[in-house]
Amino acid sequence: MTSPDLLWVYLTQSPLLWLTATLAAYAVGHALHLRAGGNPLVNPVAIAVILLVGVLTVTGTDYATYFDGAQFVHFLLGPATVALAVPLWRNRAEVRRRLVPMAVALLVGSVTAVVSAVGVASLLGAAPQTMLSLAPKSVTTPIAMGVAERIGGLPSLTAVLVILTGIVGAMVATPLLNAVGLSNDPRKGDWAAGGFAMGIAAHGIGTARAFQVHPLAGTFAGIAMGLNGLLTAILVPVLITLF
Repeated sequence: MTSPDLLWVYLTQSPLLWLTATLAAYAVGHALHLRAGGNPLVNPVAIAVILLVGVLTVTGTDYATYFDGAQFVHFLLGPATVALAVPLWRNRAEVRRRLVPMAVALLVGSVTAVVSAVGVASLLGAAPQTMLSLAPKSVTTPIAMGVAERIGGLPSLTAVLVILTGIVGAMVATPLLNAVGLSNDPRKGDWAAGGFAMGIAAHGIGTARAFQVHPLAGTFAGIAMGLNGLLTAILVPVLITLF
């Protein structure tokens, strides 16, 4: 075995390797995002995923090995989610003022996310299990995987679909919201409404993007993400029986 091979074997035994690779991949994505002037189409998460998939493929590393090293990032999702309560508390007066519109938007958004995904998949001739895996794709991964398993979908496929939904949502949300009048300019649009829409449609990744746009947008995106996860877990089993 050559020296480079020995070095690689040594590095793969360290859990810090894949944690470092994950952080480095995101740093590259973030740098490219900034270089592009914050263009939402140059999404740092998408870039990091592409880079990491490429490295894992080239090195022949399986996902379980990668996750063993990078799971500290996964652990941080919990504290990060809890931390969303801070901006929520700071903007509690604005949240109370919009409770009724939020409730209506939440119900409409949740139903639309499920019905549109399953409906389009059905029209394209997707297998029943694929449609069941698609149904909860607009909520955060742990909830989506649990719902998919309960209704007979494939949790692993759902996890991939959730990540893709978040990335695509974060990339297209700002241009789309600008086009319909919910722009980043508060004189022309509405931070809260735009953020709430991003949270429903693109869960955690969309929420992160909303915080980049404006703190109020991020606050309402976080609320939408949490409420949509709860409502989707209740609605999906009911809606699926109608299909």
